[in-house]
Amino acid sequence: MDKNKVVSQLSLKYLFNPCTQMSEHKFLELLPIKSAKGVYLYDFNDKAYIDCISSWWVNIFGHQNEYIGKKLKEQIDCLEHIILAGFTHKPIVDLSKRLCEINNNNFQKCFFADNGSSAVEIALKMSFHKNFLQGKKKELFLSLSNSYHGETIAALSISDVGIYKNTYKDLLIKNIFTPVPSFNDSDFSSYLKALEDILKKYADKISAFIIEPLIQCAGNMNMYKVEYLNKAVRMAKEYDVDIIFDEIAVGFARTSTMFAYMQSDIVPDFLCLSKAISGGYLPLSVVMLKDCVYDEFYGDYKRSFLHSHSYTGNALACACANAVLDIFENEDVINVNKIKSAYIFKRWQEFLNYKEVKNLRHCGMVFAFDVDCNINNFTSLIKQKALEKGLLLRPLAKTIYFMPPYIINNDEIDYVINNLHLILKEIL
Repeated sequence: MDKNKVVSQLSLKYLFNPCTQMSEHKFLELLPIKSAKGVYLYDFNDKAYIDCISSWWVNIFGHQNEYIGKKLKEQIDCLEHIILAGFTHKPIVDLSKRLCEINNNNFQKCFFADNGSSAVEIALKMSFHKNFLQGKKKELFLSLSNSYHGETIAALSISDVGIYKNTYKDLLIKNIFTPVPSFNDSDFSSYLKALEDILKKYADKISAFIIEPLIQCAGNMNMYKVEYLNKAVRMAKEYDVDIIFDEIAVGFARTSTMFAYMQSDIVPDFLCLSKAISGGYLPLSVVMLKDCVYDEFYGDYKRSFLHSHSYTGNALACACANAVLDIFENEDVINVNKIKSAYIFKRWQEFLNYKEVKNLRHCGMVFAFDVDCNINNFTSLIKQKALEKGLLLRPLAKTIYFMPPYIINNDEIDYVINNLHLILKEIL
C-alpha cells in the first residue's frame, strides 16, 4: 500500500485537524510529512514540496536549521522547563534583554506565553487592567475591519473574519471596528473621519486599539500604507487609547524591517510577537511593554497581573529564539531579504498578464494577488494542483500568496513562479 495513504488513513481515523473541513479530505489528499530540510518538505514516498508559506509563517530560516537545532540540543541537556512564577532561567533572561535591545529599548519588559492568540489576550487584559487600576472603566476595544488576531475568545472578538467568529458571537467581548484602507488607497480622509467619529463617541470606554501593522495576513493579505498607520495611531493616542501592535505574523523581518512598526514614526504601548520568534521549532510568544505599564501592577497582590500559562517562557523555546536572534546578528538577513524580495517581485509581476489577476501586491517578503473567477472550490483546487507540482500553497479564499522561508534561493523561486504559471494556465 502507498506509504502516504497508510499514515493519512490513520490520521483521518484519530485526528481532528485545525482550520479544516474534514469532509474535504474525501477528495483532497491529506498529506503526511515524513521529514523536512531547508525549504523542502518530504512525504512518506520521498516526494519533495517547496514550503511556500513557511508552514504558517513560522520557519523563516527553513526546516532543520542546523544552528537552531544545535542550540536546542545544547539546552535540552541543561534545562527543559521550569515554572516561571517565582523562578527564572538564563535563556529567558538573555532573550528578554535582547528583544528589548533590538527594539531600541522602546520597550523595557517582556511578558511571555506560548502562542499568538495568548499574546493578544494578554495585551488586551493588561490594557484593561492597567486602565482599571487608574480608575478608568474601559470595557471596549477597537480594531480594524478585515482584521484577524487569533481564535481564543477575546482574540476572536476583535477579529473581523466572519468564517472564524460568527458562530461564537454570543460569547464575544465588546469591540468596535473602524474601516481599513487597502494597498491602493492613498486618500485616507474617509477612513480617518470614520475613526475620529468612533473616538469622539466612545474614547472614554475604549481601552485599546489593536492593529496588524502594514499587512492583515489572514485578512486575505490586505496591505495598507504606513501613512494611514501613523495618522490613525496618533489620533487614537490623542484620545487616551492604548495601542497594541499585533506583529505575530509580520515580525522578525517579514516586512523588510525587523519589526513593521519600525517603518512608522510611532511606538505602540504593547507589541505582540510569536510565530517566527523560535524559527518554527517550539511554541513561544511574548508581549513587550513599557515600564510605565509594568509600574501600574507593582505593589501588593491586589494590583497583580495574575495571568499565567504552564509552559510560559519554556527554556527550550527560548533557546531556539536566542538562536534565531543569533542568525539575525551574524548574517545580513534583512539586506539579503531586500535583494531577494526585489527578485521575487520582478517575477511576481508576470502574473499581471492574466486578465483574472487583480490587486497584485507585495510588502517585504510577502507577495499576493487576487484571482477574479467563478471557479467552484477554488482554494481546494489550487492546493491540490500545487501539491501535484511539488508546492505547498494555501490560498486565502481567492487570494494566492507567497511567504517563503528567507533561505529560499533564486532557482527555487523560479520553480515556484514557473509552476504557478502552469497552474493558472490549467484552471483559468
